[in-house]
Amino acid sequence: MKIALCLLTFNEIEGCKHDVPLIDRANFDEIYAIDGGSNDGTVEYLMQQNIPVFKQPKRGLNAACVHAIEKCSSDAIVFFHPKGTIPVTDTLKFREYFENGYDVVVGSRMIKGAVNEEDSKFLKPRKWFVKCLALTAFVFFRRKGKMIWDVLHGFRGATIDAFKKIDPLDYGLSIDIEMVVRSYKKNLRMVEFPTVEMPRIAGETHFKAIPTGMKLLKYMYYETFIRNDEKVVSDPPLSKKFGA
Repeated sequence: MKIALCLLTFNEIEGCKHDVPLIDRANFDEIYAIDGGSNDGTVEYLMQQNIPVFKQPKRGLNAACVHAIEKCSSDAIVFFHPKGTIPVTDTLKFREYFENGYDVVVGSRMIKGAVNEEDSKFLKPRKWFVKCLALTAFVFFRRKGKMIWDVLHGFRGATIDAFKKIDPLDYGLSIDIEMVVRSYKKNLRMVEFPTVEMPRIAGETHFKAIPTGMKLLKYMYYETFIRNDEKVVSDPPLSKKFGA
């Protein structure tokens, strides 16, 4: 099975310098980056490391992931944000799950054996918000299979066929929760494994808590009450984009 590693970047020069040298390149059939318009040297550094960089044609995390699929020639893809927050060696864990037939694989900060950045704090607003969203997705959309607890972690992967079936929106930043919700609706096989989240080594998050949370709640409303899988809701759906 051919597996691609896709780095999702936007001004992550320090994170890239920390993570990229640790990538086991022999474990992946292709490695490339989708960049959101970095101006801090991220693109130049990646190219120096012989990692192809593609500039996403539209803004937003969803657009980055959709463009990553368009550039992928493998059977499955692993999305990784090189911020120095996740052990790079955990990228090696995806292959076993894909080869055992799972469609979507999530590196989880929420299950037994995992470490969340907020675990050492008394108040854990981000962690609690993620768990609330996970429970909501479970109640509203799960038909069978296991519940996924980390619905907002960008460290995840999917087979290309599964991503096409998920048919995510090509705008906004709902891709992480959307991959879980749509997998529930499409009865895809999902699994999560524990990982360790550490503080950023440099820079600030690109996803501020309150505005990001509001956008995610709007997405959940859209998916619950408006989206109709029998109609074309984007232009065009991924299944048509990729000739499926």
